Amino acid sequence: MFKLQIAETQKNLELLSNNKDLIKVIDLVVVEIFNALSSGLPVLVFGNGGSASDALHITGELVGKFKQTRSALNVICLNSNVTVITAWSNDFEFDTVFSRQVEAHSKPHGICWGLSTSGNSISVINALKRAKELGMLTILLTGQDGGEAKYFSDYKINVPSSNTPRIQELHLPIYHYICEQIELKLGV
Repeated sequence: MFKLQIAETQKNLELLSNNKDLIKVIDLVVVEIFNALSSGLPVLVFGNGGSASDALHITGELVGKFKQTRSALNVICLNSNVTVITAWSNDFEFDTVFSRQVEAHSKPHGICWGLSTSGNSISVINALKRAKELGMLTILLTGQDGGEAKYFSDYKINVPSSNTPRIQELHLPIYHYICEQIELKLGV
């Protein structure tokens, strides 16, 4: 059973590495994030469940460091503020827990980066919609289909799988690559 899982992951990684169109999108995302950060604009990252963990990971790499010691970058993980999440969800609703924070932290031409393996998470969709209304650039890291969130994303990074654990495995090398390229562009 484990060998089958590894074989599926290897197959998906090969599909990912041979997808020239997706690699072009990833490289464009690197440029967009770098440009925003170089201009002092925020990068807002968020997701639910496993995607929330990935959003925390991305934020840690960019605020702290990936491989190089450097200045901190203006990256905010919207699923990390427990007080905001629980207060807003309790008093209003969870569906707008990220869009409310987008309103608080948005700047035109900043980046709103949502993670959703299905692309159908309502809280992620609402945040991407609100970000577009506020003039932010939107990025979606998702699975094969992209769900409804793809309609609110300027850049859709959709990996070649519809299996949630395999999608999450494919997201890791993508965001590590993005973090590494941003550091290289910073010249540190």
